[in-house]
Amino acid sequence: MTVRICLPWPDKRLRTKADEVTEITDEIRRIWQDMIDTMEAMPGVGLAAPQIGVMLRLAVVDGSAERGKAVRLANPEILHSSIELREHEEASPNLPGVSATVKRPRAVTVKFLNEQGMVDRRDFVGIEATSVQHQIDHLNGRMYFDRLSKVKRDMLLRKAKKQG
Repeated sequence: MTVRICLPWPDKRLRTKADEVTEITDEIRRIWQDMIDTMEAMPGVGLAAPQIGVMLRLAVVDGSAERGKAVRLANPEILHSSIELREHEEASPNLPGVSATVKRPRAVTVKFLNEQGMVDRRDFVGIEATSVQHQIDHLNGRMYFDRLSKVKRDMLLRKAKKQG
């Protein structure tokens, strides 16, 4: 089990778009496993590789109640989003101690490379839909608080700075 350190905000890598994964190798599988170990240690429902300083389009998501059902995604891309939105309290280990309510589509269909290197499609609903969208934001150099109004974002960042 390898738990990696999450980059502290405002590390510039958190604002950098991650690189495409060209093939699924044993090294990619090791990174995914480290990400799962790190996610479980938080505990959280998802993690994107840039959060631990790996600048590849890799994410893991596990919203199951019993855990141990992490979905490993490389190059995830949202194909369809539901019109219905869902509010959820989001946070990040990169900016601990603060969170905010974010509205996102309740369900998404995502295309990605799976562990076997095959193109896969999967529907995510509820907490897993929220998490996969949150992770894709990280892969694109965005944080959840970028979805807030400027006033709410500034308040959240001031609060985080005070706590830090």
